[in-house]
Amino acid sequence: MATPLRVLIHGGGIGGLTLATALARRGHAVEVAELRSALEALGVGIIQPSNALHVMREIGVLDECLAAGFEWEVLTIADPAGNALARIPQPRMGDAPSNNGIPRPALSRVLGDAATAAGATVRFSTTISDLTDDGDGVDVTLSDGTTGRYDLVVGFDGIGSPLRGRLYGDRYEPRYTGFANWRVTMPRLPEVRGVVMSTAGQAAKALLTPITDELMYLGTVFAEHADFRPDPERAHEQLAERLTMFSGPIAEALVMVTGPEDVVYSRVSEVTVEEPWHVGRIVLAGDAAHASTPHIAQGAAMAVEDAIVLAESLDAEADVPAALAAWEARRRPRAMWVQAMSRAVLRQETGSPTTPEEDELLKIGIPGAAHVLVKPY
Repeated sequence: MATPLRVLIHGGGIGGLTLATALARRGHAVEVAELRSALEALGVGIIQPSNALHVMREIGVLDECLAAGFEWEVLTIADPAGNALARIPQPRMGDAPSNNGIPRPALSRVLGDAATAAGATVRFSTTISDLTDDGDGVDVTLSDGTTGRYDLVVGFDGIGSPLRGRLYGDRYEPRYTGFANWRVTMPRLPEVRGVVMSTAGQAAKALLTPITDELMYLGTVFAEHADFRPDPERAHEQLAERLTMFSGPIAEALVMVTGPEDVVYSRVSEVTVEEPWHVGRIVLAGDAAHASTPHIAQGAAMAVEDAIVLAESLDAEADVPAALAAWEARRRPRAMWVQAMSRAVLRQETGSPTTPEEDELLKIGIPGAAHVLVKPY
């Protein structure tokens, strides 16, 4: 559409900042309401697969992401002792690199700088207190007392999305899968120049992922009771207890984990909003609409794809309602496929029962999924 829009993005995470940059670069007036007091992302690192890097190129920050991270091209499958069983080259989307590991705080800084440089305004320590959609626009009151009228409100506010609760009540709360993710950052071993995935049958899987020249992270997923939380005094020991079947690089990595303070524990949950992701001029995107397990490393990639496709849809359609309908028609099939594939891989790797539909997906395998996901979004 030719007329610049006034857009409020609820959430300054990876997807929200990508959308802010894409829209501001197109001349729209963009504000981001971010609950945190600064863009210092929590957690360790993430993988940016080629489809995510393609989006980073589209918004002009690919070089900054690569400079802040660790570019890699080959996934190594290893036995419990770290002996390589297979080395699988990873595909590319267009001329984007295959993969980049990057610390979350570094990615947050890159995207935050890009959004503000493009002209977006980030309001920290702020959330939505009230909003009313009258069909022609959305009147919003923010928690800092300011008010505004927007042509579009986008909820990129994560798996626990408050905006989702406003739109749908408690119908789409996160579903705990029964598994949790343990991760910890440490100095990179010289031989870890791409993701190294060591497996011990269906009992355990551990990954080493490079995120800078100096750093990597160790990650693993285990079945955990819904009420379990690591002991604040011995989380590192609890992690080591879960990985006793590994030697080689995994054991070398564990030796470097000498205290509990750097161990990051997060439950693996899913969200599927089965109704339309947009209600009037308010829309949910990323984990707020379709959170997946991390098993094919596509959570953040789906968020940034959501962002760039929404920007493109607003370019192409005559008005906001038409753009939201066109956006969801493009995004829902791909995001739901990623969610189903990720869940199937989780069940396969942990020895959980799979459905006939999941068995069909698993015939594609992780390498096949990577090839599917470097096709246009």
